[in-house]
Amino acid sequence: MVRLAITFAALIAVSTTQAQCTGPPVNQATIDLIAEFEGFSADVYNDPTGNPTIGYGHLCQQSGCSEIPYSIPLSEADGKRLLADDVIPPQNCITQQTAEPVTLNANQYGALVSWAFNVGCGNSGSSSLITRLNNGEDPQTVIAEELPRWNQSGGQVLPGLVRRRAAEVGLAGTATSDPALPAGTC
Repeated sequence: MVRLAITFAALIAVSTTQAQCTGPPVNQATIDLIAEFEGFSADVYNDPTGNPTIGYGHLCQQSGCSEIPYSIPLSEADGKRLLADDVIPPQNCITQQTAEPVTLNANQYGALVSWAFNVGCGNSGSSSLITRLNNGEDPQTVIAEELPRWNQSGGQVLPGLVRRRAAEVGLAGTATSDPALPAGTC
């Protein structure tokens, strides 16, 4: 349920040429993982870092989350629709931040999208994880070594982040023949 603040500028901090590349949709296992760790709240609450949040980790951009097109309190169905919209920016940033030769299956990609959803696109883009992938290192090794390092908030190791990173590594390690990246003509 812990979610680091994501600034709007970080979500759109991509070049004009990259902005035309859309990330593929994540699989249901990824949505389920994000929903499990974000938890659901029908009403606006302040997350552990003091940011107003609703649904499955949606960070409110306006007072009272007035930007969302659903009535509050949210139904779980509307919360899932909001999550489906909220996962698009991290899908796009993982797709745009990884170099063309990086090949990820749907579960590896989903693990990275969950991570970017949690830490923000600016943090993922400047990470050694993305750098190592782009340098041609084995995705499974990189994911297993790098994701667990993202277990802190405010300089403190948080048990919820330790569990989430372990679940993301587990998802990435789950065999699938479903491809995700490269996405094609990015």
